Amino acid sequence: MKRIVLFLLTNLAVVAVMSVVLSLLGVNRFLTANGLQLSTLLVFSLVVGFTGAIFSLLISKPMAKWSTGAKVIESPSTSTEFWLVNTVKTLSERAGIGMPEVAIYNGEANAFATGAFKNSALVAVSTGLLEGMTREEVEAVLGHEVAHIANGDMVTMTLIQGVVNTFVVFLARVVGYAIDKAVFRNGNDDRPGIGYMITVFVCEILFGIAASLIVAWFSRQREFRADAGSAKLLGNRQPMMHALARLGGMQPGALPQSMAASGISDKSGWSALFSTHPPLEQRIAALQNMR
Repeated sequence: MKRIVLFLLTNLAVVAVMSVVLSLLGVNRFLTANGLQLSTLLVFSLVVGFTGAIFSLLISKPMAKWSTGAKVIESPSTSTEFWLVNTVKTLSERAGIGMPEVAIYNGEANAFATGAFKNSALVAVSTGLLEGMTREEVEAVLGHEVAHIANGDMVTMTLIQGVVNTFVVFLARVVGYAIDKAVFRNGNDDRPGIGYMITVFVCEILFGIAASLIVAWFSRQREFRADAGSAKLLGNRQPMMHALARLGGMQPGALPQSMAASGISDKSGWSALFSTHPPLEQRIAALQNMR
């Protein structure tokens, strides 16, 4: 629940800041004496919707390192570090991408991949994952993360987030204008009033929740692809199935919301519709049914 609330507040904050900045720059001229200019509003919504998503993607690597405390392996000093770097290198070559940075961070079992570009990404694993799994299972998890990079999932999710953000901004202002005009305006005053601002604020929250459901659904579909990608990179579906089964008996490590969709597992419960990952049982079944 806390993570969902923080996610919604973060999105609302980005939209609010962009709206204020564009207002100061005079870009929000979609409200005129003749009514709502939908074409201008659409441009405004696109700028607000995509700017935050693209900015988040571009800073994803440094933010991931900072938020998780992940330490990039510059010069391997232990057998585990040597193995990790060599394994990621081998998987990356099979996937046809550039060598990502490899990092380790302290925490319960989890892993993630992030980065704006396929050939300069980051793969990080937790100490809990390294300690709780066999090397074959860890290799499968690394294959899953490399598959995310090879599939361009970070860019795909950014574009999806930008599209839904655009609709949130656009529809909130259309509804706000309609309600303000029908309920709150008096006489011939065509200027938006307090009703417009309140309605836009409430609609952005409600539409933002709906948008989160859409983004989470796309993320869950992407997880099945990454699982299949790991099986193909390793030439065997069993290691990934074993890794997922092992995760089912471990305490999953929490990731910051910005990194949750790039992890290997996610918490379930009443908020499953907001989950970025499908249930482990469904992912194992999908691998079993793979051709």
